[in-house]
Amino acid sequence: MTTKYNRRDFLAFSAKGVGAAVLSYGLMGCSSDDKKDRISGQFLHGVASGDPASNAVILWTRVSPNEQGEVSVSWQVATDSDFSDVIRDGSMTTTVERDYTVKIDAVGLRPGQTYYYRFMSGDNTSTVGVTKTLPEGEIAQVKFAVLSCANYPVGYFNVYELATKQSEIDAVIHLGDYIYEYGNDSSANGTSKVEGREVMPDREIVSLDDYRQRYAQYRSDNSLQKLHQQSPFIMVWDDHEVTNDSYKDGAENHQEEEGDFAARKQAALQAYFEWLPIRPWREGRHEEIYRSFSYGDLLDLHMLDTRLLGRDKQLAFENYIDPNTGGFDGDSFMADVTDTNRTMLGLTQLLWLQGEMLQSTAKWQVLGQQVLMGKVFLPAAIATQQISISQFAQLAQLAQIAARAQAGDPTLTAGELQALAAGQHLLTPEVLAMLQLPSIPYNLDAWDGYAYEREVIFGTAKSRQQNFVVLAGDTHNAWANELRDVNGDVVGVEFATASVSSPGLEYYLQIPQPELPATEAAVSQLVEDLKYANMGDRGFMTVTFTPEKVESNWYYVDTVLSKEFKEDETKRQTKTMMAGVPELV
Repeated sequence: MTTKYNRRDFLAFSAKGVGAAVLSYGLMGCSSDDKKDRISGQFLHGVASGDPASNAVILWTRVSPNEQGEVSVSWQVATDSDFSDVIRDGSMTTTVERDYTVKIDAVGLRPGQTYYYRFMSGDNTSTVGVTKTLPEGEIAQVKFAVLSCANYPVGYFNVYELATKQSEIDAVIHLGDYIYEYGNDSSANGTSKVEGREVMPDREIVSLDDYRQRYAQYRSDNSLQKLHQQSPFIMVWDDHEVTNDSYKDGAENHQEEEGDFAARKQAALQAYFEWLPIRPWREGRHEEIYRSFSYGDLLDLHMLDTRLLGRDKQLAFENYIDPNTGGFDGDSFMADVTDTNRTMLGLTQLLWLQGEMLQSTAKWQVLGQQVLMGKVFLPAAIATQQISISQFAQLAQLAQIAARAQAGDPTLTAGELQALAAGQHLLTPEVLAMLQLPSIPYNLDAWDGYAYEREVIFGTAKSRQQNFVVLAGDTHNAWANELRDVNGDVVGVEFATASVSSPGLEYYLQIPQPELPATEAAVSQLVEDLKYANMGDRGFMTVTFTPEKVESNWYYVDTVLSKEFKEDETKRQTKTMMAGVPELV
């Protein structure tokens, strides 16, 4: 098999070790002794493809053997679903040492083409998968489906099923939390658990065998298998692929009795590379996943690791609250938030990203990454959880009426005066002082906790006047933000997807369903750059790029608690950014 790369592919792939991956995965020889030929297995976990290049794509499956030992698996790539025109084929052996997973780097393909692939083991043949290579040259449209945050026991993967109904998808971008580490008894799963979807193993996962078993369970889901079968995936991990609120050398959800964190992380990442169609820099190297994908002249997609490679430990609000007075040290807090030494990406990855963006000539620069980049500043009383969003909004409105009454405003209505009479007693000096506290970053696990590095990225996009778009997951809720730098200039936009099944702010902030619309409206009023929020529904989004514009569409399911579901079409939402105008409409 001869591989032919163009100069752009060669430079990019050499930097990421793809040549090594081709040698390790794509050109494995077959075995011929009688024992190996007798061992075969079934393909119970479906097929998948990912990390497309202009002339290559990763193909994946797992074989469940009928006995222990080396298993020979053959594969084919064709231009048609009947496999009458097979253009690439081969075979390899897989063993228990790689959990019987199979990963092929199928090279020598043509740009911008749809291909069909399958695997064979003995008399067993897998389902047929469909994949696409990256296009070259002048491109009219690219469409992605964007998903994240799928927690197996708290809901059926109906969102994956709904995503399979989309047409003209060039790739599925998965922004992390593909699995969750929690056991069945964890309160972090939320309050609604679906009977029959208990996780395996039933405890929190920490070892390589644990992570492998959890991936096997997730990959047994029919809706997830179907989505993998239909389109190539471009993926990054977030925290739950290891454990909650991870950073480079620790995590909120890792305790001493669970062993060495570095060992746990290595086990988790090894399982990730075994079970998912992602191209390693080189075989056995599991820590680096940042990489770029070029869709001709239309867009460059830069996939980042904001979680495990370079991230400093998250700041915590409680470290700035005086235990005696309850006062909040806002000056110290903001000094730490804006510290130029705090990093989310790490210097090496940041310099790589700047280089990719500065040398790109594509129409759109797109970041695929895990956490919100938009500035979500809320009054300190809300951010430090001294008061709820709805309570703050009610008290702030009451305080405004009181101030107008004190000033003798003649336009006060009878209803406003009645509300003031009923609630005047709530406006104590302590409450009034709380309402005057400044707005501060709300989510310290997101880019709000790493402000300096965010400004560096904004400055890079601004210096080239690029059409800059950020894709995000992590929060379990849907958002659309304008991205504004420290000078107040809008430099780009952000689209964030809701979760597949994980509970969102409606659970974590205990917002009753009837209060969600008012809460969303209140947050939108409080956060200057926020242009859309859905804080209570499970779903995904599509992002469609043309030379003229990018359009994000959000889709939601009516339930994840039953296999019987439908799309909630009343919740559909669309936001658009026109090329050259970094604002949302």
